[in-house]
Amino acid sequence: MNQPSTGTTHLTYAVDEKPPHLLSALLGFQVVALILAGIVITPMVALEAAGIDPSAGDWVVFAALFVSGLMTIVQAAPIGPIGAGYVLFMGTSGAFIAVSIGALKAGGLPLLGTLIAASSLIQFVFAKHLGLFRKIVNPTVGGTVVTLIAVSVMPIAYNLLNAVPTDYTGAAEAPMWTAVITLAIILGLSIFGNSKLRLWGPVIGVITGSLVAWWLGLADLSRVSQAPLVGLPATGWPGLNLDFDMTFWVMLPGFMIVTIIGALETYGDGIAIQDVSHRTPPHTNFKSVQGAVNADGLGNLLSGLMGTLPNTTYSMSVSVADMTGVAARRVGVYGGVILILLAFSPKVSALLQAIPGPVAGVFIFFFIVLLFTHGIRLIVSDGFSFDNGIVFGAAFWAGSGFQGLMVFHDLMPDTVAQLLDNGMTTGGIVAVILSYLVSLKRSKSYRSSVTSDLSGLAAAMDFVTARASAFGWRGEQLNRLQLALEEAFMFQVEIHEDDSQAFKTNIVVRGDAQRIELELISSTGGENLEGLIDAVRGSSDYSTQDIRLRILRGIADDISHQQFNNADYLSLTLNAPAGLEPHLS
Repeated sequence: MNQPSTGTTHLTYAVDEKPPHLLSALLGFQVVALILAGIVITPMVALEAAGIDPSAGDWVVFAALFVSGLMTIVQAAPIGPIGAGYVLFMGTSGAFIAVSIGALKAGGLPLLGTLIAASSLIQFVFAKHLGLFRKIVNPTVGGTVVTLIAVSVMPIAYNLLNAVPTDYTGAAEAPMWTAVITLAIILGLSIFGNSKLRLWGPVIGVITGSLVAWWLGLADLSRVSQAPLVGLPATGWPGLNLDFDMTFWVMLPGFMIVTIIGALETYGDGIAIQDVSHRTPPHTNFKSVQGAVNADGLGNLLSGLMGTLPNTTYSMSVSVADMTGVAARRVGVYGGVILILLAFSPKVSALLQAIPGPVAGVFIFFFIVLLFTHGIRLIVSDGFSFDNGIVFGAAFWAGSGFQGLMVFHDLMPDTVAQLLDNGMTTGGIVAVILSYLVSLKRSKSYRSSVTSDLSGLAAAMDFVTARASAFGWRGEQLNRLQLALEEAFMFQVEIHEDDSQAFKTNIVVRGDAQRIELELISSTGGENLEGLIDAVRGSSDYSTQDIRLRILRGIADDISHQQFNNADYLSLTLNAPAGLEPHLS
């Protein structure tokens, strides 16, 4: 059975509490200081790699800061179904660097904005049907695509290590020493620093490296002195490309793949932040996770419309809440406001854009290293089997080969080559196809829909019995399965007994002679069942519903529940052979 999260006992302020305004503002500023470089450097790297006029960076940075701040506020203070209701800071997504460079080269910021806005729509679909997609978009596919970001972006980081101002006349070794010192500080603090200092490692490294670069003559601060303290960027909105020509349609799949992977990461952050934001062990609220993914989608949509790279939740939000002991929503609101205020300061924007190339290259290098390890952790999160290894290995090296133009590049039509030359897109497609082929080896699913009443129970029982009999389940094994189905079905009926409208329950059965998985899908109603399941442990006072849960806990080898905005998923697993009598604990 799924165990509850551990919770955080050392919290000073939990998510629903209100710390003093000054403390909230200071903590919000602290997180902004940690993520500011990432929000700005990421789009600037993409612009430079694509050969876009540096002056365009003024608007791109303004839009990135503004959207990041706005969506951080929305995550903390949801608007309807949009927002997690937790402190999840938003910032520019490094996952989009590779596909964004291709779009910038093909059609500049207008084409990039259109592709981002169009691909963001799939994130709303993903969030709405999160229960359905939770098994389709699996960690192996997500982790493989994340690791392929390194293949596309690392060459860009290496090129930045040698970047110098156009009028530079200093020593040729200056970029090398700047990069070495920056990397040494970041790695040193990351390896030998404590958990708090480790968070500040990249920031301290960027500041120190920039000072070294300035001393060596590698920093160009002319634009900083000329920029006003408050105002709008000198360059205006770049607009959108609404031609929807072949280039758009060829590039759109790549953006859609990365968007889904970004949604998968936000899914994980939406679960993790709940674990550190409560004093008592929380049970994951998947409605909140849906809200986080919705906000991520809205942030991507606004990013595209405003002409900047997409943003995403920063996992650092979880670490900061855990270490400071403050998870109150007010911190997220203040942090978002600070980001918005910084957006309207061209001087701050110019200062961040003046970060020297070698420093930016090291920062991106370290960021990609972390992203790569995150991808590996995703892949092995459910165990690393032979099948997972085949999917990851084939997809990764296929993506690497196509990224390097080494796989039949000259034989492909231009439109096909334009799509497959991006290793992340190609590797993602290969991973999805192979994962689907692997899934064909697993048990076939059988489905039926019944009314949630006594007549529906009879129909469900006939359906499940027929399927289990076909798997070879007989006698006592079959009786145990039937009892589990009855208790689970009637439990769902009882928690919906106050509903004014009748509803249906979808029954999904998959398995074989050794194991059967039973899933009951109904409309959302009542409270999160995970809380009820754990509440019956050790309790001597119980209701009819509690009795059913106790019986289920004794019969099934595993019980899990996920509650979304539009559906409840109650899953049971029974292994054969099994005991006859349920154990009432």
